[in-house]
Amino acid sequence: MEIAEKLYIGDVVEMRKAHPCGGTLWTVVRVGADIGLVCQTCGRRVLLPRRRFAHQAKRFVARGSPPEGAADETK
Repeated sequence: MEIAEKLYIGDVVEMRKAHPCGGTLWTVVRVGADIGLVCQTCGRRVLLPRRRFAHQAKRFVARGSPPEGAADETK
């Protein structure tokens, strides 16, 4: 299953493979061509290309809020 939903800073995602520290939960801290993640167990920060992130992400645990002023796509 690939994650095709919009990503927001503050999202918490569970990844398929565990980090060497044993953690599987990551917080999104950067959204762009690369996705910045911080391990919630050890605090390590990594950058993943968007395509690799989409394949390795398992599910959203918690969702961050969209930035203020973001255009509503339901129009």
